Amino acid sequence: MNTGLLKELCQTAAIPGREQALIDLMVRELKRTCDTVEVDALGNVVSCKKGTKPKARKVMIAAHMDEIGFVVSHIDKSGFLRFSPRGGHVPRVLISQRVRILGKKPLIGVVEGSPAFLKRDDMNKTPEIKDLFIDTGLPEKDVKKLIEVGDVIVLEREFLEQGDICMAKAFDDRVGCFVALEAMKRLKRTPVDVYVVGTTQEEVGVRGAFTASQGIVPDIGIALDVTAAFDTPGVAEHEQVSRLGGGTAIKIADASSISNHGVVKFLQSLAKKHRIPHQFEILPFGGTDAMAMQRYGKGAVCTLSVPTRYVHSPNEIIHKKDLEATISLLVKFIEASEACKLAF
Repeated sequence: MNTGLLKELCQTAAIPGREQALIDLMVRELKRTCDTVEVDALGNVVSCKKGTKPKARKVMIAAHMDEIGFVVSHIDKSGFLRFSPRGGHVPRVLISQRVRILGKKPLIGVVEGSPAFLKRDDMNKTPEIKDLFIDTGLPEKDVKKLIEVGDVIVLEREFLEQGDICMAKAFDDRVGCFVALEAMKRLKRTPVDVYVVGTTQEEVGVRGAFTASQGIVPDIGIALDVTAAFDTPGVAEHEQVSRLGGGTAIKIADASSISNHGVVKFLQSLAKKHRIPHQFEILPFGGTDAMAMQRYGKGAVCTLSVPTRYVHSPNEIIHKKDLEATISLLVKFIEASEACKLAF
C-alpha cells in the first residue's frame, strides 16, 4: 500500500469551517475516478460514480474532512495567543505540544498553562482549555504582523511509519478520506450509484453530512471513520472497543446511531467470504456521519471504522492491516450492495 496520499491528507490543515485545503485535495483525487464532482455551499465535496443498472440503489459513502483544531481568539500585550477550540480536545494531551498557526506566514508555537513548578499542588492538576495559551517566543509586534484573530491553529506532528503502524495527527478522519479515495481507484464497475462525500464540520456536530444527505437521500449510507482502540495496558478486554491489527471494525452501534442489522450481517458475510480481517465494534460514546445519513436518507446505515489508539491526540496510531481491510471490504460491499437485504 502506498501511504503517500495518506501522509498528504494528514498533513493538510483543515479544521471545522476552514476545510478549503482538503476540499481542493479531495476534488483533485475524486475527479480521477468519479463521473461528477461538486462542492456545495457548506464545503462538502459531493461526487458520483454512476451504476450500470437503471434505477439503481444510491449508496452514499461519507468521510469527514475536518480535524480537531483551534482558531486564534486573542493576542495579548506580551505576544501570547489565546485560542478557541474547534472540536473535542483533551487538555492534558495538549500541554507542551507544538502547534502550527496559519497566518500570513505559518508560525510554530507551544501550548502551555501556568508554570508546572510554580506551586507543588498544581503539578498534578489537569488544566482547562480556557487556562491555556500559545507561546511563539516572539514579541507582540512581530506576532501581530503575521497573525490575527480567526487564524487557524492545528497540531504540529509529522506523519511517521514504523513497521506495520502509522502515527500522525488527524487520522480522525483522514483515514476515512483515504479509504474512500483508494476504494474508488480499485472499483472498476458498480451496479449502484455511488456517492462519495467528503463532509465538513463533523467534529462540531456532523453538520456537513446532514446537508449532503438531504440532497442525496441515500438508500444505504456507509460512514468511514476511526474508532477507539483501547487495547493498551490496564484496560480490561471487554472495555477495549477494538484492537489494533484486528481488522476493519464493523460498527454495531455508538451513541448517535444503531447500524442497520441487515447491512451489518451483509458486511460480515462479505468479510468471511473474501477472508478480510474484521471485528465488531460497539462504541459507548461518540458518533459518525452515519447519524445524518440515517435521519435524512432512508434509514439503512453502518460505519466501517479503522481502529485507532489515542484518538484526538497529537499522536494517533493505526495499523496498515486494518486500513487495507477497510478498503477491501468497502470495495466488495459496493460491488455486491444490490444484493444487501435491509432489516426493518
